[in-house]
Amino acid sequence: MTKPAVVFSQQHPEPIYDRPRADRLESGNPLRTTWTHYTSQDGVLDCGIWACEPGRWRIAFADNKAEFFCVIEGVVRLHDAEGRVSEIGAGEAAVIPAGFIGQFEVVEAVRKYYVIVETPTSGGL
Repeated sequence: MTKPAVVFSQQHPEPIYDRPRADRLESGNPLRTTWTHYTSQDGVLDCGIWACEPGRWRIAFADNKAEFFCVIEGVVRLHDAEGRVSEIGAGEAAVIPAGFIGQFEVVEAVRKYYVIVETPTSGGL
């Protein structure tokens, strides 16, 4: 049986609220809201809509996890470990590559589509 397409506007997932961990927080204490619209059965793909108030915190992506996102409204900045800064505004898209280390900064309250791909890690010894 063929599975139906997942159309975000036809879904109404419950929001999940959180804030950055205190040990990663650099400024503000932003409320983050996530609406997960789809998670694959194998857990490799997770996507939905994410919103956040202004603030800045440290992030460190695992070597097997990457995120594509497209800003719907607002402005974010990605600060990498080498000091480069990328600003992404409404209508723009970006990828946070696997292994990225830096800071995520919400300059203006943001709402974005996100797609996270997390490939399984080998369980060998």
